[in-house]
Amino acid sequence: MGILQELVKDIPIPKMAKVRVKFDETKIENLEKELKEKIKREKIKKQIKPGMEIAIAVGSRGLDRLVELTAVTVQFLKELGAKPFIVPSMGSHGGATAEGQREVLAHLGVTEESAGCEIRSSMEVVKISELPNGLPVYVDKYASEADGIVVINRVKPHTAFRGSVESGIMKMISIGLGKQKGAEACHQMGFKYMAENVPAMAKIIMEKTPFLFGVASVENAFDRVAIVDVLTPDEIIEKEPDLQKQAKALLPKLFFDQIDVLVIDEIGKNISGDGMDPNITGRYPTPYASGGPDVSKMVVLDVTRESEGNANGVGTADFTSQRLVDKMDLEGTYANGLTSTVVAPTKIATTLPNDKQTIQAAIKTCNILDFRTVKLVRIKNTLKLSEIEVSEPLLEYIKNHPNMEQISEVYEFPFDENGNLF
Repeated sequence: MGILQELVKDIPIPKMAKVRVKFDETKIENLEKELKEKIKREKIKKQIKPGMEIAIAVGSRGLDRLVELTAVTVQFLKELGAKPFIVPSMGSHGGATAEGQREVLAHLGVTEESAGCEIRSSMEVVKISELPNGLPVYVDKYASEADGIVVINRVKPHTAFRGSVESGIMKMISIGLGKQKGAEACHQMGFKYMAENVPAMAKIIMEKTPFLFGVASVENAFDRVAIVDVLTPDEIIEKEPDLQKQAKALLPKLFFDQIDVLVIDEIGKNISGDGMDPNITGRYPTPYASGGPDVSKMVVLDVTRESEGNANGVGTADFTSQRLVDKMDLEGTYANGLTSTVVAPTKIATTLPNDKQTIQAAIKTCNILDFRTVKLVRIKNTLKLSEIEVSEPLLEYIKNHPNMEQISEVYEFPFDENGNLF
């Protein structure tokens, strides 16, 4: 037996119980009808002239109903005689290649067939201006040559900085449309200044290009569209901060102030850009964002198949399993840090041979006097929070919480003969 196994072998693992968590389920039933009403406002329609070539920026995030949001927008522009086309707008995603970015869109269901228009993918950008601090402002070459630009994105809190606008339309304009060079420029000065640089870049792009409107969605805790709006440039500046507040209120959350050990079954780029959403775990990759529970020790056990070995976020945890490390594509993971300039999340956390020992290591180091009182919470990932597992010492708290309800008897953690969870 190795020294690590020796150190953790006698650490008791608590009994667990399943808990149902309730969130606001408000969602738009007929999205097509609602979007058509918003997009057909006179203020939007009067900007579109027959024959205009219009670039529609679509990103790499898995938005709810993205295919529908895109198709309705394309159809609206075509009805007015315009010639819409899609430009993939996703910073350096898709391996920072034109074909890779086209594939990312296809993976999300957005193809020339589903959208009803051409996709023009290129990593070429045009520098259109620079900020007073010297940062260059880039725009996709195809978009820069178009007669109009439209952006589609979801509005939600960012994972690494706080500001009046975070992830949403302005970020899509400044970072998504700027491709790899734009993402690099915007990240270059770090997340400390992101809250200033994102809106500053977006405003310059909206002023210096024929920017028409943004289609903004806000999703509920179950990743379903709860709000959709279509905003002109002045409305984006005025209304996006409010949409962000609404998005924050609808976010799912762990209703605990303090957790001794948080076990996360899987991380991945398809779950969050950070592998797991820091707004939920309370662990952020930078000091410029905050909120969520105080977690003493965090464990991540696996990386999703869809993430293709990109384990960005593993370094934000304290412990991980050998299984996750074996699946890592180091180059893809490190490229994430080199583009964002935040490299702590791409480090490899302390690694134990199996799930059982990884969890025992976290319990051993969570700084409590009696290990049997450990407040342990287990989640599948940060998107699936309506059913979680908690350790026995938390059940009294659950009983008195309006958003949570125990739905099983207590049971032992189900480890197989190799010490892994199943």
